[in-house]
Amino acid sequence: MDLSNLKPANGSTKKGKRIGRGTGSGHGGTSTRGHKGAGSRSGNSRKIGFEGGQMPLQRRLPKFGFKNINRVEYAGINLDTLQRLAETHGLASFDQSVFVERGLVSKNDRVKILGRGELKSKVNVKAHAFSASAQSAIEKVGGTATTL
Repeated sequence: MDLSNLKPANGSTKKGKRIGRGTGSGHGGTSTRGHKGAGSRSGNSRKIGFEGGQMPLQRRLPKFGFKNINRVEYAGINLDTLQRLAETHGLASFDQSVFVERGLVSKNDRVKILGRGELKSKVNVKAHAFSASAQSAIEKVGGTATTL
């Protein structure tokens, strides 16, 4: 074997059209672009969703609903999660840094403590919001719920 008989592996290359190489190639003349119109010119690119002048699907479908631009999104953490962390890691106080460290939220998330599950340990929790049931459950076992 030497350089003169090297060739690509079977199926690794695709024979493409040699466009604009004379009429004998079958792809000369207009170079497979057709006659006239924007598609035949250089620099042509269609908008995403363009349907040849037909009303595009996104404009044909009805719009409905309301998106509140002032909505505040919270990452929810339930009481059973706090209980599990308190048992496995021996934690008695929770704040944003603990939640981020344990991978429950990202550092820019706002945290809301929710009332699913049962809390047996006395814990001190600092979060951006609490549900009424979560706050009462935390205070019932002697813990504190501090809103940031």
